[in-house]
Amino acid sequence: MSVSGIAARVLAGERLSPAEALELHEQADPATLALLADEVRRRKHPEPIVTYIVDRNLNPTNVCVTDCSFCAFYARPKDEEKGYVLDREAIYRKVQETVEAGGVQILMQGGHHPRLGVEWFEELFRDLKERWPDLHLHAMSPPEIVHLAHVSRISTEQVLARLQAAGMDSMPGGGAEILVESVRERIAPRKATTDEWLRVMEEAHGLGMRTTATMMFGHVETVADRIEHLDRLRRLQDRTGGFTAFIDWTFQPGDNPLGRELLAAGWAKSTHAEYFRTTAVARVFLDNFDNLQASFVTQGAEAAAIALRLGCNDFGSAMLEENVVSSAGCFELVAVERIESCIRQAGFVPRRRNQAYEIIDERGPAPLPGELENCGAAATGRGMAVPA
Repeated sequence: MSVSGIAARVLAGERLSPAEALELHEQADPATLALLADEVRRRKHPEPIVTYIVDRNLNPTNVCVTDCSFCAFYARPKDEEKGYVLDREAIYRKVQETVEAGGVQILMQGGHHPRLGVEWFEELFRDLKERWPDLHLHAMSPPEIVHLAHVSRISTEQVLARLQAAGMDSMPGGGAEILVESVRERIAPRKATTDEWLRVMEEAHGLGMRTTATMMFGHVETVADRIEHLDRLRRLQDRTGGFTAFIDWTFQPGDNPLGRELLAAGWAKSTHAEYFRTTAVARVFLDNFDNLQASFVTQGAEAAAIALRLGCNDFGSAMLEENVVSSAGCFELVAVERIESCIRQAGFVPRRRNQAYEIIDERGPAPLPGELENCGAAATGRGMAVPA
């Protein structure tokens, strides 16, 4: 199982085993990983286009009972100083600002509030759809669905069906962290289990709802745990085909118990190099996922631009608001102009998309004549150019 033999299998379009993916992560040099990941991206997306979306990350509440050790965003139910539940008018103002700025989607996730059941969210979604019928609601991660099922004393499939009827269009892949139970028991023992997360995703796909998948790595897990996580996603995608995209990012240690514990033990935060390596392996291994999204919120715009040559075909979101990752001390919201500049400097043509990865801007799906000129050294094979 040499790296060269594994690389030959990738270039031949063959599926890798988890053991082969682990070998690539541990033994392949960066140039080999980049070549393989870029080849898989090119095979899936032959046109030199990188997409992005304009949306807002709206968190209706930060009150949460799960006490995840990696989270700096949440407040306990009795924390009246920090905890909040947005009233309807505040939510409406945020949505209107998003629409006026050209946003096409609201990404809605929040805390596991002990007193907000499925009825509260049904009413909210209906209100939003009545006011903005064309707005896409990308809402409620699997652990939130599990929590609502407990609060409302119904099944998770019933929660999904009711929210879908109320206006929920698709579901984000939040709360996955690492889909290995020994890891979850350490960092989030009160949150949905691995099997629950996967089951809710399969139920959503069964209702015709598309979803995304995520992975937060670089904390207490091993590389083998990361590969197991990817393997679970790939097997579910084989069964349902319901995932639109995969997004991975590194754990942010700021202002949370897990970060303080790890830093005190001499742990070092994951580098850009580790992010690139893991992302490239994910692109090669997840052969049944069409889209990989770069994480500029945690890695920064320059590193996200490099990730476009390591398998990613999407730059993520020009978010008007982000509260969860920024609570951990990592904050980089990027203007549309900067996003498009980064994409061009990586050698691609920027295009705005919706949640279904359909091109929605007026430029159309094909590159315009001359648009790749002066896009940076990556376009001509002379290496990677990133913005200053």
